[in-house]
Amino acid sequence: MANTSSRTLRLLSLLQTHRYWPGGELADRLGVSVRTLRRDVDRLRELGYPVDAHRGVDGGYQLAPGAALPPLVVDDEEAVALAVGLQAAAHGAVAGIQESSIRAFTKVVQVMPARLRRRVDALRAMTVPALWGGGGPTVEAAVLTTVAQSCRDTERVRFDYTARDGQRTERHVEPYRLVSLGRRWYLVGYDLTRHDWRSFRLDRLSEPRGTGARFNPRQLPAEDAAAFVRAGIENLPAPYRVEVLVQAPPAAVEERLSRWASVEYVDERRCRMVMTTDTLDWPVMALGTLGAEFEVLSPPELLEQLREWSDRFRRATGG
Repeated sequence: MANTSSRTLRLLSLLQTHRYWPGGELADRLGVSVRTLRRDVDRLRELGYPVDAHRGVDGGYQLAPGAALPPLVVDDEEAVALAVGLQAAAHGAVAGIQESSIRAFTKVVQVMPARLRRRVDALRAMTVPALWGGGGPTVEAAVLTTVAQSCRDTERVRFDYTARDGQRTERHVEPYRLVSLGRRWYLVGYDLTRHDWRSFRLDRLSEPRGTGARFNPRQLPAEDAAAFVRAGIENLPAPYRVEVLVQAPPAAVEERLSRWASVEYVDERRCRMVMTTDTLDWPVMALGTLGAEFEVLSPPELLEQLREWSDRFRRATGG
């Protein structure tokens, strides 16, 4: 018979895999008597797990929703699936949960055995993500995890960084926040070498390592980290500045596209969408998701891109 601690963990794992377990079947799975099973269930309740008991001939047990989320027990396959799913969500698969996904991903990977981390990395390396606009640059899981942990622990970090012009330098930074914007991840932090706030693209960042030195967070000179990154991007030269008049309420357009574009109020039924981008495929795809009429104000190249897409779709439908 397994010892009490391992048997309790096994019981918890079983309760989490099935909605309802008959008492006799659950006892058989654990190799204990029904009386011992009742004591193990009481032990789980003392630890904060809400286990409901159903009495009678067909009585049994089930894990009920609680006021707080207790620790979960997952097996190897579930742990790998959880990490891969969280990483996909962190890259923008589901709008609005990127930051919480990377926090959860960091916690999972931190306690994961090395053999499972290798499986997660292999799955990520051999999987082609289906992202809009041809996909953005990829970020190594180790980079994402290390930087996220440094932000959480307010620990100074060093890393190598390749600038826009290709120059490679070592940076010493007080990390503040990770920001998911458009198709890229950014680190916002205070650069101790340049004595100023900076945003760093994570796909240009390599070999991050914590220094062990803690710090007191400084006051960010912006409304929030996302606003700081967005302001920096707008000040950079971009190949295209897209302006489109959209025949849709500003609130509806902002709800869909505020992460990638600014939405300017015209009236209750119209707005102007402004976007800076290095590819015209992305604004074409974004406009297509709105389901609204629109007029291209600039640049002329966007009209050519729309005609090309239109001809391609027409041929696909036999038109």
